[in-house]
Amino acid sequence: MNIYVSNLSFNVRDEDLHEYFAEYGEVSSAKVIMDKFTNKSRGFAFVEMPDDEAAKKAIAELDGAAVDGRTINVSVARPREERGGGGGNKGGGGGFQRRNNFSNSRY
Repeated sequence: MNIYVSNLSFNVRDEDLHEYFAEYGEVSSAKVIMDKFTNKSRGFAFVEMPDDEAAKKAIAELDGAAVDGRTINVSVARPREERGGGGGNKGGGGGFQRRNNFSNSRY
C-alpha cells in the first residue's frame, strides 16, 4: 500500500520516516519529497508497505501524531492526476498583442 504523509517537519529525512513506519511492519520504501532546485524538503513524503493490514494500522495510529513538533497527516496515497493537454484547463487565452494607437498604421 502506498501512503501519503504531509505536514512533515523540514528536518525529517527518509531514514526517520522509515523508522516511524517500521514499528508497524515491513517498509518497502520511505521517501521525503525534496525540492529539485533547493534540495530541501517540501514537507511531504510517500511510504510503501507491502502488508495492507500493517499499512492501515500505521495510518490509523500515525495520522494526527506529533513528529518533530508538527502534527502529521497520514492517509492512503491517491494516484497522480494526469497533467497536460486535457480538458481541465480553463486558463486564459491570447498572448501578446501589439496595441495600435495610430490610425494609418500598417501593424
